[in-house]
Amino acid sequence: MPDEPIRTLIVDGDARLAEQEGGIVDQIPGFTVVGIVHSGAEALEFVSRGHPQLVLLDLLLPDTTGVEVCRTLRSRGAALDIIAVTSASDLATVRAALSYGVAQYLVKPLSAATLRDRLHRFAAAHRQLATAPPHHLSQGEVDRALAALRPAVAPIADQPKGVSATTLDSVVAQLRARAGRPASAEDIAAAIGVSRATARRYLEHLAVHRLAIRSHRYGRCGRPGNLYRWQGA
Repeated sequence: MPDEPIRTLIVDGDARLAEQEGGIVDQIPGFTVVGIVHSGAEALEFVSRGHPQLVLLDLLLPDTTGVEVCRTLRSRGAALDIIAVTSASDLATVRAALSYGVAQYLVKPLSAATLRDRLHRFAAAHRQLATAPPHHLSQGEVDRALAALRPAVAPIADQPKGVSATTLDSVVAQLRARAGRPASAEDIAAAIGVSRATARRYLEHLAVHRLAIRSHRYGRCGRPGNLYRWQGA
């Protein structure tokens, strides 16, 4: 039921940090800590009997890596969500974690406020999916659930006239949902229902403010077109 608290397991090799995280989580409405463990083996054993819905997982554990824990959980068919809370921030580890379906990736050290914010966002996405009608989700429903997981784009100074915050959020959600794959103005326009010119204007706006990376693609006629990839927080 969507009103039941999200059963959360804390996995961190540092006992002090694990207790701190657990204390923060227990204070957030809609969450309850069902266990705190300090190794990969303990995490796998707890999941098999405790059936948590969410795991806050350090990827640097004393007996194995958090990525290996993710791989094992997925191979066992564990239908739970994982949020990485770790000091491991190298590209290979981030990519590996994301490939195993990590919902969010939080880099230590992080403040209690940041952890609360991300868990509130997770809960919002969880509620949206839990209360969705039992049919195939529309693009808008998927976009809203994904957008709820991510922090909003920081306000951009001197935002030009004619740039709608709602449309900007939709463009950002589309770029983020592509998980690093570039998109053209045509891709974004088709996804959110605006003209190609409008999509390109918003994408250029993000590129100018270094929230998107612009690259070139050459078509069959040799004319270059622009591709955009999200690089914001």
